[in-house]
Amino acid sequence: MEEKIILALDLPTEKEVIQLLDQLEGQVKFVKVGMELFYGTGYSMIEKIKKRGLKIFLDLKMHDIPNTVGRAAAQLTRLEVELFNLHVAGGKRMMEEARKQVEKNVAVNQRKPLIIGVTQLTSTDQKMLETEIGIIQPIENVVEHYAIMAKDSRLDGVVSSPLEVGVIKRACGNSFITVTPGIRLEEEIQSKHTQDQKRITTPKHAFGLGTDYIVIGRSITQATNPSEVFQKMVNDLKR
Repeated sequence: MEEKIILALDLPTEKEVIQLLDQLEGQVKFVKVGMELFYGTGYSMIEKIKKRGLKIFLDLKMHDIPNTVGRAAAQLTRLEVELFNLHVAGGKRMMEEARKQVEKNVAVNQRKPLIIGVTQLTSTDQKMLETEIGIIQPIENVVEHYAIMAKDSRLDGVVSSPLEVGVIKRACGNSFITVTPGIRLEEEIQSKHTQDQKRITTPKHAFGLGTDYIVIGRSITQATNPSEVFQKMVNDLKR
């Protein structure tokens, strides 16, 4: 179960990350390195995490012209992370170029990194989708359409809210990976302390909906005792 839980290292400094990982030694198996940490610490942080034997989801949400994203995908492939992502909104040519460059640049005996596409951020709700992004369709329909585009472009899966996993699996099949942020502990949801994410649920509910991986961050990283909170979550999931 622990390998299905991706801990979001949304922290600004290497020192804070190392302190957190020391506290969670032997518990956490998979981590997410996002823009804040990667832009602040660069490749060196990736290497230090890899030396701990942890899997890495590099969450940079690439979105640019196909040539630029393809070249960036080649660089990320050489980092030998397990997983990275891009925005499906960049279109099929962009996604196809990323896949092409991964296959071209993967080393002998290297496991090919998975590529997943961002459908809609969990901070997006129906009102924002319509009034700010300009898409006048139910958000589930949009997510389904983006997931199908990602599959047609030979991506391995998508990032979505856990609430849309059922729609995605029905449209793209059970082998199409779903990675779901928007995860909050039960007590946070009951207290409505969910901050900027809107399409959310609990770890247990997310797995019950059929997701392959959950991404959880602040519930653990901002806890007084991260190890205790993480272990309680794992224990609850195993019941």
